[in-house]
Amino acid sequence: MTTEIFHNPRCSKSRQTLQILEENGLQPEITEYLKTPPDKARLEKILNMLGLEPRDLMRRKEAEYREAGLDNESLSREQLIQAMIDHPKLIERPIVIHNGKAVLGRPPEKVLDII
Repeated sequence: MTTEIFHNPRCSKSRQTLQILEENGLQPEITEYLKTPPDKARLEKILNMLGLEPRDLMRRKEAEYREAGLDNESLSREQLIQAMIDHPKLIERPIVIHNGKAVLGRPPEKVLDII
């Protein structure tokens, strides 16, 4: 039984989610996704586990979103996923994967749904 968190230590929600995991006796594998972004296959798997489309997992207020024109409705799923790989700052956080289930820790307490 492994637990993984896609974590940004500078994000308060990410830190709170990690704390909840640790308070519940879990020592998750921490992936600092800004340093080590997921590859295409991994990101597609995460999106499928979350039941989300790429834009649903994007931080739309980031400058990179506007600058890359990612609000263009004609962009394909593959193009949006590639943008997230090229600009990992666009990936919403934290994402927790536990026992084959995934959740976006917004609010951080949502992680309790899968542990």
